[in-house]
Amino acid sequence: MNLITSSCLLLLRSVSRNIHRRNIHPLISRLYTEGSCQTTAELFKVQLQKLRDQEQHFKRRLRSVHRKFADVPENSEFQGQHHVYFEDGKGIYRSTLGHDEQEMLEVFNADWGGGGYGTIQRVRLSPSETTLAVTVKKDHHEETRCVLVHLGGLILRQKALLVLDNVLSFEWATDDVLFYSTQETLRCLRVFRLHLSDSGVQTTLVYEEKDPEFFVEVSRSRDQRLVTINCSSKISSEVWFVDSKTPLSFPTLIQSRQPGLLYHVEHSDNYLFILANTGANQEYQLLRAPLASPSKPHWVPLFSAVPGTVIKDMELLQDHCVFTVKDSQCRLQIQTLSTQEPYQLNTHKLPHWTCDLSPQRVGTVDRGSFGFFLSSPVHPPVHYLYSSREQKLSVTEDNTKYMSLTEFNTTRLQAASQDGTMVPLTLLHIPALSELHKAPLLLHVYGAYGVDLNMAFSPEKRLLLEDGWALAYCHARGGGERGLAWHRAGSVLQKRRGVEDLAACIQTLHHLGVSHPALTALTARSAGAVLTGALCNHNPQLLKAVILQAPFLDVLGTMQDPSLPLTVEEGGEWGDPRIREHMDNIASYCPCHNIIPQLYPSMLITAYSEDRRVPLSGVMKYVERLKKAIQMYITRVGVNARVPAVILDLQPGGDHFGPEDFHLSLNESARQLAFLYAELGLDHPQTRRRQKEKSNNLTGKSHKPWN
Repeated sequence: MNLITSSCLLLLRSVSRNIHRRNIHPLISRLYTEGSCQTTAELFKVQLQKLRDQEQHFKRRLRSVHRKFADVPENSEFQGQHHVYFEDGKGIYRSTLGHDEQEMLEVFNADWGGGGYGTIQRVRLSPSETTLAVTVKKDHHEETRCVLVHLGGLILRQKALLVLDNVLSFEWATDDVLFYSTQETLRCLRVFRLHLSDSGVQTTLVYEEKDPEFFVEVSRSRDQRLVTINCSSKISSEVWFVDSKTPLSFPTLIQSRQPGLLYHVEHSDNYLFILANTGANQEYQLLRAPLASPSKPHWVPLFSAVPGTVIKDMELLQDHCVFTVKDSQCRLQIQTLSTQEPYQLNTHKLPHWTCDLSPQRVGTVDRGSFGFFLSSPVHPPVHYLYSSREQKLSVTEDNTKYMSLTEFNTTRLQAASQDGTMVPLTLLHIPALSELHKAPLLLHVYGAYGVDLNMAFSPEKRLLLEDGWALAYCHARGGGERGLAWHRAGSVLQKRRGVEDLAACIQTLHHLGVSHPALTALTARSAGAVLTGALCNHNPQLLKAVILQAPFLDVLGTMQDPSLPLTVEEGGEWGDPRIREHMDNIASYCPCHNIIPQLYPSMLITAYSEDRRVPLSGVMKYVERLKKAIQMYITRVGVNARVPAVILDLQPGGDHFGPEDFHLSLNESARQLAFLYAELGLDHPQTRRRQKEKSNNLTGKSHKPWN
């Protein structure tokens, strides 16, 4: 069960190592460089070539670290009744259950979606394994289409049975009935029922949302009994269901929407298990209601998180609920609750390094177990399994080799924000905390939509850790790390709290002796740029460099334009500028509208020319205003020190969440690393090694070979 609506979910990139595309050289604009002895054109050539030379160096290093972790477990496998399936981003393959040595047979290829559609997004197998439904994404854009493939018979048809355009979410009710939602201009408002029969294909509109602030998606209960239609805004939700026993019936309403009421449903044995924000402080708690009487008056509380913890997710097995919870320092735990009296709660501690939990894909599998992957930004995924029969948590045998990768430290800290609120802060490092004064520091922040920071494994972060960097993750208000109240405390009129939290985290680290401003960099993407940009306007001295990806920087201008795709829908996050109090508040922190003449941190800003979530015009406006402000300060004060660099990396296409192609993603990551090392004045590890070897040779000391 996913507790975050799709309209605000920050999708994780699915990187396929099997996709090969032509490398597209970026358009990089060096707006400011140090010195004035060369012409702008000469400086541009020199700086661009320098950055590209460094980029090639880091590409080689990144390929090496990717190879090192090439065999880490991936969430790419799911099972049907008779076969096991594997997905690699471009194709889906299967073999018969119990025949490990059998050759894998291709059952789907992303090219079957038609020209320009190249990456698999979502896969659903019909209950009896007769038909496969797959969405594929258009290259460099967010458009998707759903491809249906017939799986029956000994010889598979190597072509699409049916292609549906603009499909976002979809679920099978039976082998011949599929429900799906469509997306137009980033809005999902309609749900259709597709009926495959001997007489042909029949499509019926079964739900249409009238409120533009709501987003509609289709999901399915884990026991495959119910297909649910989930209608969600930033402040309320409403769920309808279709019983797979009567798939052609019209949806049944569970509970009509009420301001402030958020809920999600699962099903088992003719009961609905409901996660709703009816608990203390409007946090999630578990309730139960008969399927025949699903409305709120019939909801009976079963479980609430203990004080200091919040429920992040839930999986419903045959006789157990499995909860993912976080404590006040953002440590993850697994809690299990029996669904039959007497209700028994058990807590399962996870490894201290755990920062991310990703549920394993569910096909038509045994509901007696729950598989999931644990990881951190610097620790590769480890596959765990919880068995409700044995009530035990275990590591799968083929993943034990990564259990020893704990030579780094995971330190949980808290920073006192301006209003006294304690903000969780996760620090990853190899040297002891007391030895980090000279270490370069890379901070991460998001703080919006109630979404947690992405802390899944990243080979790029592992590379930085091994180079001696400290990596900090600031769990600012506005995000979801501490629950629904944490999000509310950093949204609409409280948005500035997230900026204060970020500043407090950086200052706390520096006060503890972790790095210093000249070696501190900050990275953020999308809405995380709001907090970052606001911090740079008010506390630029805390940072040396900033990396922004697909950044949302012109909040005021965007929210004043209702013709843009997400403006109306996101009023519950940023506020409604038609309300004077909201407009004044947005104007007070909007990065684009608070730039002043001063020295800013160096910036690398990556934008996508056709990004519909973050208009390019807002990014360009921000860059131009930043350019003028820095120039004005230089002219007025006269700066002898190095002038900060502002680099605009404008990429083609509309990949708001970043390129899915492995090679393009590698280029982007290498560019960012090259920028960080250049702006913080760091030598490459190989350079340091050569210098050390030269010094040792001069003094007659021996040295260890470089690994």
